[in-house]
Amino acid sequence: MNLLVTAGATREPIDPVRYLTNRSSGKMGYAIASAGAQLGHRVTLISGPTSLDIPSHVDFIPVETAQEMLEAVKLKIGGKDAAIFSAAVADYRPASVSDSKIKKTADALTLELVQNPDILGSARHQFKYDGILVGFAAETENLETNAREKLRQKECDLVVANDISKKGIGFDSDHNEVLLVYPEHTRPIPIDSKERLAHTLLQAIHELKVVGS
Repeated sequence: MNLLVTAGATREPIDPVRYLTNRSSGKMGYAIASAGAQLGHRVTLISGPTSLDIPSHVDFIPVETAQEMLEAVKLKIGGKDAAIFSAAVADYRPASVSDSKIKKTADALTLELVQNPDILGSARHQFKYDGILVGFAAETENLETNAREKLRQKECDLVVANDISKKGIGFDSDHNEVLLVYPEHTRPIPIDSKERLAHTLLQAIHELKVVGS
């Protein structure tokens, strides 16, 4: 298969020193990209900043902001058998970016934030993508309900959901426990290493491709 994978967090600059981001380590996305390459798939990995080693035998595209990731996805998604959006893209960015470091001159500072582009939501309509579309949902409550709503709104074939309120899994961890949410059913995957979960996910995507062929 020809795969596109997004991974990591985005960074939205406030000034030359500071930025908005989130706790995503990128480990799940990098595990998926690495497993894909090991299985002989062609993999394009679009990644926000991480401390991880770049997987071998992938086409690696580094980005920083949500807008940069959107442009990279738009450029590379065409012709891919599956697009796996595991990156934790910032929902908002500062409305303006200071050219110089903002000094501490008052007791409070107010930032105006504006919405970032919806990269997953752009796949079907803006990019006209017709391959297998996989989204990720990191939730703290109503895991299946929220994941199923994302599946519907973004027109995904599969959403991989995990409860980030559980200790020992998810962000920064080498392990995860996920729910595979399909249009007609849900499949729980018990806690395992992100490397093994990556292979499980790729097998699920292969099965979707076979059914859709």
